[in-house]
Amino acid sequence: MKKILIFSIPLLLLMAWKILDDSGKITWDLNNTAKIGGYSPIILGNPALKIEGNDTAIYFNGINDGLVIPAIPIEHWSKFTIEVLFKPESDGPGAPRFIHFEDTLKNRGTFELRLTKDAQWYFDGFLKNGKTNKGVTLIDSTKLHPANQWYWAALVYDGKKMYSYINGKIELNAEMEFPPMTKGDLSLGVRLNKVNWFKGQVRKILFHPEALPEKSLQRIN
Repeated sequence: MKKILIFSIPLLLLMAWKILDDSGKITWDLNNTAKIGGYSPIILGNPALKIEGNDTAIYFNGINDGLVIPAIPIEHWSKFTIEVLFKPESDGPGAPRFIHFEDTLKNRGTFELRLTKDAQWYFDGFLKNGKTNKGVTLIDSTKLHPANQWYWAALVYDGKKMYSYINGKIELNAEMEFPPMTKGDLSLGVRLNKVNWFKGQVRKILFHPEALPEKSLQRIN
């Protein structure tokens, strides 16, 4: 007698992409340009898969490669942590955006870099309140990191303040009034308005429905 296994659509999504775990964390493994977190993105240019050892990432050329996903995983969250594993190349555009999310009320956030002439970069984490039209930028040109290496960057919001981290070490923080996001879009490798292209790789993005402490953040040892 044959056994028939029946799975619901949500269960199939979890099995296929390992999107959600018991803590509410959402994981995007960027190893398929046709599916990101269970969504079919709009593909700009020709972002390609790149394999290093046993790991796969999406490579963006810094000219016209990007992905636009029709969802923001932190929708409705009053607190959150976003962590991204990425590798910036030193010869890309000087001010790339490798994550940009914006909702219907014009609340938005970005993960940005500033590349220097000596193959280093510093981080720019940004959140903007659409209602007040006020944004906060966490940026410090003295906090430099060599390009062409893998890093974890994190942007954390605890309901009152935002924090930026690189490889699990805090860089900056500031007070910020940022409301829970509504529906919207998220782009990888470029801003949603198709400027400020990123050259390099993005391998994984983690979305947590809480403000993680420094000791719990991902890092490259």
